[in-house]
Amino acid sequence: MHADHCGAVAECCTMAMPLPRLVELPLAFKILPFRSSPPPIPRLPTLSPLRLLLRRSKTLTLPLFSAAQDAISVPQDPIFLRHLQRIDEDQLEDKNYDENFEEGLVDEDDLDLDPIRSFFKSRKPVPDPKHEGGRAWHIADIDPAEASLLDEEEQTIELQSAAPLGLAEDGVVGDILRIARNLPENSALGDFLDSFVGKIWESECIELLARMGEDGLAWSCLYLFEWMRLQEPSLVTSRACSVIFPVLGKAGMGEKLMILFENLPRAKQFRDVRLYNAAISGLSCCGRYDDAWGVFEAMETNNIQPDHVTCSILVTTMRKSGRCAKDAWDFFERLNRKGVKWSPEVSGALIKTFCDEGLKKEALIIQSEMEKNGITSNVIIYNTLMDAYGKSNQIEEVEGLLNEMKMKGLKPTTSTYNILMDAYSRRMQPEIVEDLLLEMHTLGLKPNVKSYTCLISAYGRQKKMSEKAADSFLRMKAAGINPTSHSYTALIHAFSVGGWHEKAYSAYQRMEREGITPSIETYTALLDGFRRAGETKMLMEIWKTMILKKVEGTKVTFYILLDGFAKHGLYVQARDVISEFGKFGIQPTVMTYNILMNAYARGGQHYRLPQLLKEMATLELKPDSVTYSTMIYAYLRVRDFTRAFYYHKQMVKSGKVPEASSYHKLRAILDAKAAKKNMRDRSAILGIVNSKMGLKPKKGKKDEFWKNKKKRSIMKNLSAADRR
Repeated sequence: MHADHCGAVAECCTMAMPLPRLVELPLAFKILPFRSSPPPIPRLPTLSPLRLLLRRSKTLTLPLFSAAQDAISVPQDPIFLRHLQRIDEDQLEDKNYDENFEEGLVDEDDLDLDPIRSFFKSRKPVPDPKHEGGRAWHIADIDPAEASLLDEEEQTIELQSAAPLGLAEDGVVGDILRIARNLPENSALGDFLDSFVGKIWESECIELLARMGEDGLAWSCLYLFEWMRLQEPSLVTSRACSVIFPVLGKAGMGEKLMILFENLPRAKQFRDVRLYNAAISGLSCCGRYDDAWGVFEAMETNNIQPDHVTCSILVTTMRKSGRCAKDAWDFFERLNRKGVKWSPEVSGALIKTFCDEGLKKEALIIQSEMEKNGITSNVIIYNTLMDAYGKSNQIEEVEGLLNEMKMKGLKPTTSTYNILMDAYSRRMQPEIVEDLLLEMHTLGLKPNVKSYTCLISAYGRQKKMSEKAADSFLRMKAAGINPTSHSYTALIHAFSVGGWHEKAYSAYQRMEREGITPSIETYTALLDGFRRAGETKMLMEIWKTMILKKVEGTKVTFYILLDGFAKHGLYVQARDVISEFGKFGIQPTVMTYNILMNAYARGGQHYRLPQLLKEMATLELKPDSVTYSTMIYAYLRVRDFTRAFYYHKQMVKSGKVPEASSYHKLRAILDAKAAKKNMRDRSAILGIVNSKMGLKPKKGKKDEFWKNKKKRSIMKNLSAADRR
């Protein structure tokens, strides 16, 4: 944690702690103290949310009390108010709560009166727009900086130890550490511990587990733990378990973690809530969410009272496993009825869950009511809110939250400025990102790799600023900051947008030489560069590399490849792309068939377009305006006006008409073709009628100079040209 961050949090709230994910912290700060519950937090005066407006007047100037302020302010009657205040016993009687409410059993009628449930029930899915889009479709912009802008230390739960571990590596601890760091090949740490029997104690074993965990020596931790278990008396304590569980989870060894947990001694000291919290967090970190819930169920079975850390970890687990905000809120209410109080960790986890689901106003309500209950917002909570508004391109709200945070005496961190820079980067305002970098230096904050990645991305989103993006990349390296996969992705995206696909490929090769593994976003940005350049051979080569390295593409990757082949009529390769990505669970959509129709049309296979329509009907996909427009233009291109007019009629009949400008263009072309066709049809019909009626065309007297008529017209044109 940054020093200024810790100072600000200590001044505002002694209980302020980061968002819940304990496994990403250095293990020195994760050892759990076996002490009583923390003292109650004094009730602080409520500060009304003051959403100040944008301070950079040169880009956006708004009046002080604008719609932006109203949008972010708390309503007069918040929907969470009833849930965030303590309910008296007489209120419970008035509302006819059942005696089994503690067990989570509530009548259906009571559920209907629940404001939070009513809120979620009242949410209606957003309908699709009524008007159809234009004929042209566009690949969504690639965001090269999809990594979270919140530092790892700001996304975790800090489980403070009674005393920090010493930094010295001498004595028995230093000897075992040196052995673990320099193990011979095909050997384990347990083979070298016999000489330490009787020379090491429980506290030293805990320190060893923590230090080896920090060094990523998970297997050595496991062997040391097993050796501790075999000693007489056993050196395994609940505190040692609380240290090793997050280490195993971070290393992806969830199966080993579950084996250790299921074979814990039955002694009373191993029925501690902090041990269970560590196990749940470790399992959540490695994606074993079902096992994490199994540990929580075992916790309830053993009558172990959950605390605020348990709640925050499980709320985070629900968010990571794809559960909705409503489920997280219901779970919090359940634990709240069992005695789990509000805390910065619980508030931060709930706010993060609501923000990720797009419920930013509700997250602000949680923050406001949290402060009314005496819990002061810390920098982490503000960063979470700012990140959510920044990703929604609501820069005024981001600036307002920053100013509110400063008014409360909280000092912005590097992550705070990274969030702000990312927001301006999305608006393609690199000059403001440069100003923010200078402001960071003025405040004594050191920009990190994410800061420069935002700057590279800000320049790279504009076609004519690829050179400045490259300069920003060089500035980052000159500052001694090593680039990451996201930094290279931003640079490759900048080159691709600027039309420098060769430089994009050179950056990709340099990235691999430096030992940085390209991400799927890197490959997607690289493919987009060659798609724009029309280099189908390189598209195929890069795609084969992805298959060879078992890199699963996203929907954006899928459509970039499909469009790249379709524009050059390579319908066979387009079919291969659809088949390959179908293995990853990406099923064809209407847009997929629109691009595929374009591929067949440009590949001279226009007669197979009706077959593609039948395929869409089989998959229950309804053609849209782009589908019909693609077919109409395909038939116009080969002068098959009959089919073009037929599918135009089908388009109008189905109501799938494109937006005005595209449709006027299409109608103008069709009207011109129809006029020519009508003239030809009229001439042909008159000829048929005359022949059937026995009428013969009138034969006039032949011009005696008719043989020289063509020659005379040529000479006439030549003489006219000479006069000019």
